[in-house]
Amino acid sequence: MDNKDWDIVSGPKLLGFAMGAGLFFLLLFGSEPGFVFIVDHANLLFHEAGHPLVGLFSERLEPYGGTLGQLVFPCVLAVSFWRKGQSLSLAGAVIWFFENWLNIARYMADARALQLPLVGGGDHDWNTLFSRWHLLRYDVQIATVLKVGGWLGMAGACLWVLWRYWQDRERAKLSPAPTTFIHEVS
Repeated sequence: MDNKDWDIVSGPKLLGFAMGAGLFFLLLFGSEPGFVFIVDHANLLFHEAGHPLVGLFSERLEPYGGTLGQLVFPCVLAVSFWRKGQSLSLAGAVIWFFENWLNIARYMADARALQLPLVGGGDHDWNTLFSRWHLLRYDVQIATVLKVGGWLGMAGACLWVLWRYWQDRERAKLSPAPTTFIHEVS
């Protein structure tokens, strides 16, 4: 997309984004590592929905469905926002996508320990997958790499918003200010 196809990231929009992202990161830092109460309960719904959807196509692929389910929804939103040129919405969807990586990393790191409570009992997806791939003994190391990638992805989305703001400075000056309508009472 050309620069002109994206929504303008003005100073007030940047400030609003920074405040929202800042509150989100405070929530993230203040939460149990890898689990933000509100966000990750929603992600859990998408995770659980992914299992039967993928399971319709293959029982062998069903363990992948949970992780795919929780990643597909922010990806779909990100693609939609990208196609519409909605900078801040795209950044929010990308942050959501990479925040999921922290939650997935938490689940991966538990593959051998099997300490996390599972919804509805059942098998531990990452124990099954890492065992299948003969990687179970590397669960914590793989989870650490994913966790670092998640933080880098979220930081990258925020830096991209700053870059968009920098790119849009001249366009913001040229664009008309939003009009306000004042209804006169006679």
